[in-house]
Formats: sequence, structure tokens, C-alpha cells
Amino acid sequence: MSLEEPESLHSNLPLGAMERLSAVLSPDEEYAFVQIMFSSSAAVRSGSFGLSRREVMKILKLDQGDEQGFASFVKRVNQSVARYYRLIYDERRDRAVVLIHVPARQARELLSSESLALLMFIFYHQEVLQNDFTLFTQLLEAFGHESLDVRRKILANLDTLIKLGAVSRYENPSSEEAYALTSIGARLFSDSYLKRFAEFSHSQQLNMDDVLKFFKRYNLEAGEGY
Repeated sequence: MSLEEPESLHSNLPLGAMERLSAVLSPDEEYAFVQIMFSSSAAVRSGSFGLSRREVMKILKLDQGDEQGFASFVKRVNQSVARYYRLIYDERRDRAVVLIHVPARQARELLSSESLALLMFIFYHQEVLQNDFTLFTQLLEAFGHESLDVRRKILANLDTLIKLGAVSRYENPSSEEAYALTSIGARLFSDSYLKRFAEFSHSQQLNMDDVLKFFKRYNLEAGEGY
């Protein structure tokens, strides 16, 4: 899922977008896209969503060093299904995942304001500050004090984010309860959403380039800058 601003652009079913794939992709490339999309489902994978670059290259029958071939595949997929889907490659986590565009109205039905705030905190803590995981105690400190009621609310919202595939439980050496952003969670917020969020928090208009630099959105080349 990718949070988008327009409410009406993506109201039709995305099945028609799949029919255009055969015109621009080879059978191997079509199969690779379907496999990535299947493995990106939270109902299928409980932790590691999507496929690694090596797995995708193997399906495409490309040499592992063929970066141009991989980038071409991502770009052509996105040109075909851009209205409904987005194929991204998360280099930091080495995962290729498929996201579906969700209008803001539908997103509000999936995520409560509490879940959204929790996800934004984890996103900032890991994508901007570059931490590998976020401790549950850090979430408690940020969203309230230690109490049974607060703990229950945070755990309930974390459970929602886990089922959505945005975060996963993280096994850290200290054995403290921790959570890590997945490749899905790292790209769930659209660039326009991040810009609006940053402008609201700063009470001023900001340049999109500065916003993307702040949120570490550097990898726009592999089909994401369409």
C-alpha cells in the first residue's frame, strides 16, 4: 500500500493494468513481476516481504552484475502499471516489492490516526536517523508513560502495522522487544505525503528536493521517479 493524495484517480479495479504487461515484458519478466507481487503480500510473508535482487535476477535470467537490465525491468513495469501499482527496489534491505496505490480516503479505513502516528515515528527513527530497529520502550517514551492502558494501545496498533506488512518484529541481541520497518513500510508514504507532513510540522512551504533529502529518498532512479 502506498498513501496517495488524490481521492479519485485510482477508483477503478487495477486488473486492466495487468493486461498491458505482455506488450512490454518478456514471459520471464512477467513471471518475475507476478512472483514479486505475490511475495509482497502480508498474508503470504510474515517477515521478509518481496524478493531479493539476486532472486529477481535469477528469474530474469540476467547476470548478477547487470544493473542496467534490472533497472530497465523495474522502469518498464512501472510504466505499464503506474496508475495502480509501483515496483520498488529497497537497496538498504535488498528487497524488491510491489505496492498498490491507495487513495487517502481508503487509507483512513485501514489505518487509524494512532497507527499512522506510530508508523511515522518508526519511519523517522529508522529511515531518517538510520537505526536498524526501534525498541518498544522507545515507543512508550514517545507516546505516553508506562501504563497497562498505553501498552495495550501501542501493541494493538503495532499488530495492525504488522498485519499490513509495514513493520515486523526484530530479534536484537539484548532480547528487548523491538520492531523494524519493512521495505513496504519504508515506501508506504508517498513523496507528496511526506512533503505535506514536513510542511505541516514546520509551518512553512518546503522544496520537494529538501524534503526527499531529509527523508533519505535518494534512490529515485530504479523506476521510482516516474
